[in-house]
Amino acid sequence: MVMTRRRAALLVVAVCACAALPATTTANKFSINWKPNTNYSDWPAQHGPFYKGDWLVFYYTAGQADVMQVDAAGYNKCDATNAISNYSKGRTYAFELNETKTYYFICSYGYCFGGMRLEIKTEKLPPPSPPAAAKDKSAAAAFAASRASLFYAAAAVLLRMF
Repeated sequence: MVMTRRRAALLVVAVCACAALPATTTANKFSINWKPNTNYSDWPAQHGPFYKGDWLVFYYTAGQADVMQVDAAGYNKCDATNAISNYSKGRTYAFELNETKTYYFICSYGYCFGGMRLEIKTEKLPPPSPPAAAKDKSAAAAFAASRASLFYAAAAVLLRMF
């Protein structure tokens, strides 16, 4: 009986401790059908915003397209001569947006001039919004409404049991 109560109390504390942890954010994955004779100039506005840590996954037909990361000059001229990176093997290419900056991608098979190029501006992830209840209440009331209070209540119950 005592062991069952202890296990139940420990389970309550563990669940409440997890509930008190701050929420984390995960990276987004953006799929791009990278096809010849397609203009991608509106694609970022339709799918953004883009944040540091997000992924772009290019899907293309091998032998008909490639993915070249270039600088702004290469993007504007559709010139892959000084490409930062290139990928032409396989049929997919996953690229992590690992910095807050503007990324440029083109196809070097000649389709860039028809719009097969992509400019992606990444931003820092915005801070999480405070809970709605915390916006109008005092600090003490906000703490009482937070999930952290569950953890402390469960700890108090556990301490009383032993």
